[in-house]
Amino acid sequence: MKKGWKYLIGIVVVVVIVIAGYFSFGDKSQAKEKTITVGVVAPADKDTHVWDAVKKEAKDKYGLTVKLKEFSDWNQPNKAVANGELDVNSFQTKEFLDDWNKAHDNTLTSVGQTIIAPLRLYSKKVDSVADIKNGATITIANDAVNESRGLKLLQNAGLIKLKSDDSLATTKDIAENPKNLKIKEVDGSQTARALSSEDASVVNGGFAVSGNIPLKYTLYKEKLDKNSKPYINVLAVSKKKKDSQAFKNLVKAYQSKSVKKEIKKQYNSLIIPGWDLDLD
Repeated sequence: MKKGWKYLIGIVVVVVIVIAGYFSFGDKSQAKEKTITVGVVAPADKDTHVWDAVKKEAKDKYGLTVKLKEFSDWNQPNKAVANGELDVNSFQTKEFLDDWNKAHDNTLTSVGQTIIAPLRLYSKKVDSVADIKNGATITIANDAVNESRGLKLLQNAGLIKLKSDDSLATTKDIAENPKNLKIKEVDGSQTARALSSEDASVVNGGFAVSGNIPLKYTLYKEKLDKNSKPYINVLAVSKKKKDSQAFKNLVKAYQSKSVKKEIKKQYNSLIIPGWDLDLD
């Protein structure tokens, strides 16, 4: 009888340990799933306010904790996601992501759209495009995607003419340059600072915000139409994790009415919500 009781007690102890271990492991996995880290590039105070709205929406509606990891330039966040050091990043256009994947033989994937930041041509030295002098220097971003986008902006402003609009353009594709402009390529993060030394600069909306560039220095603004779709920013993740519920909830949180309202409040027209634009 005693042996039977000991045997039964032994079985109960084993079962309890197994169950406790299962739920302990499950709780940790669930906790990890409910906390994600988003990589962002050089966020300004306005960006932080928008992400605070995202965090609140994610936490209140989906029980998802969102943390931010800051990077200083565009070169690092994709590598961090690809290496598994980061869950998701939010800093780039779909076109930039596609170009990075091609250059690095990778498959990072967009799980949702965020904002669009129209390019603007700014100057502190002249008041209009027509006032730009012969031989003037204009800075543009030096990465392939934003260099092409900047050159197309200059073309639409009537300053240069490109050989073709069909592919990523470089300065070698300039067919006509009637004012003999000097196109200076710099890191995207330096385009706002270049306004202090150069005649004009093409600046992305994000860097215009972080650089506190007043709208009064705008000479020309990028038009939004069907050709602007590749310029909408995205949330990028590893392809193998794209179906994670945490990422789906992050997208829903970002694309909420409260976040849309905060974007409009913080950025005015420098940056606008990109997920529900009618660009057709």
